Amino acid sequence: MIVFIAIAALLTLLVLAWVVRPLLRPAPQAGVSSQRLNAAIYRDQLQALERDLARGVISPADHEATRDELQLRLLDDTEAPKLAPQASRATFWNGRRTAGVMAVLFPLASAGMYGWLGNPAAMDPVAAQKSSNEQITQMVDTLAARLQANPDNPRGWAMLARSYKVMERFDEAEQAFLKAGDLVNTDPDLLMEYADLLAARADNNMEGKPMVLINKALALDPQHPMGLMMSGVAAYRREDFAGAVAQWEKLLAVLEPGSPDAQQVQADIADARARAGKLPPVNAAAAGAMTPEKISQMVEGLAARLKANPGDLAGWARLARAYKVQGRLAEAEQAYVKAGKLLEGDPDLLTQYADLLAMRAGDKLEGRPLELVNKALTLNPKHPMALMMAGSAAYRRADYVQAVTHWEKALTALEPGSRDATLVAAEIADARAKGRPVLPLKSTP
Repeated sequence: MIVFIAIAALLTLLVLAWVVRPLLRPAPQAGVSSQRLNAAIYRDQLQALERDLARGVISPADHEATRDELQLRLLDDTEAPKLAPQASRATFWNGRRTAGVMAVLFPLASAGMYGWLGNPAAMDPVAAQKSSNEQITQMVDTLAARLQANPDNPRGWAMLARSYKVMERFDEAEQAFLKAGDLVNTDPDLLMEYADLLAARADNNMEGKPMVLINKALALDPQHPMGLMMSGVAAYRREDFAGAVAQWEKLLAVLEPGSPDAQQVQADIADARARAGKLPPVNAAAAGAMTPEKISQMVEGLAARLKANPGDLAGWARLARAYKVQGRLAEAEQAYVKAGKLLEGDPDLLTQYADLLAMRAGDKLEGRPLELVNKALTLNPKHPMALMMAGSAAYRRADYVQAVTHWEKALTALEPGSRDATLVAAEIADARAKGRPVLPLKSTP
């Protein structure tokens, strides 16, 4: 605030100095320069007249008459002006007094105008923050009122839920997430935000409904950073240190190498390994062999070898998977295409390729991704990942019976009690509830 006032005062003084400077200059003495100019002109004319007489251009009589006329005119033009005494009279409003009045009024007027038209409260950080919070609250309340009038707007409810969560209005945030409906179940980001909200309301306890939402988000996006982090934290808290390490190592592969987040995750992995006891220790050699930088070097080496030997279809498939893990989705798609015939006959590669295309299309399975999934199921009707993806596609188009059919087949191929089996069972229950017909109420006799 002090800096702003100092800059404003300096600018005001500079403008004031520029305005009053002409008023402080001494007034020019009127008539002096004009008389001298007239005398010089007549002197030149007299000299020209003398030259004409010497050359015989005019007669002596004309010369004398013209000279007398010039001298009379010179006397008239150089005579002191009659109004000169009045001009020398002193007046009250001279330049110095006017400059003094402006020096006083100009800063006062500037401050008054700023107080009237400006925003003096903006110079106070506390008041500015309060004003900003009030504006945000007003915007959120306006959105809430609009959604009450038009409740069929899932994205609007999701936006309102996020806003309430940031404002720590947790009860209202949970209600908004519920009203967002199926949109939450198809968006891993929203699922994670909902899980984080429920965990915050339960004193940071992620067991129960928050964990179900986390697993659902990871089923949609197995490399979701927040999902992997929270899943690892939940495993760590229930002393499943091996599970925590497994999730955090996946997270480390998608984080920027050397970033603060990556360093924190590496520290968490080391701590979980130390608490597990039976896990192999992390020594310098082992750590150097599995750092993200080392992995990137290996991937680039494989890419260089494949450029020299493009007929290695299995190599292109390995490179596609590596690029996908690194989040280099465009390069991964090109590598899958170069896998060629190997891709067409391998259900694992087909489902991985379908998952990649769905990720690039904003998690949309319809179109080319679903064609690849169906081709994989033709090759292996009990392929777990293909069945789960086919069930998700059916669920999104509200074909709950077909979704249950696919997921029940997937459940028979999964290890009983595993995380994937638990997640699929929850999906089946949800789809059955949505697909259950609403029976009419029987009238009582």
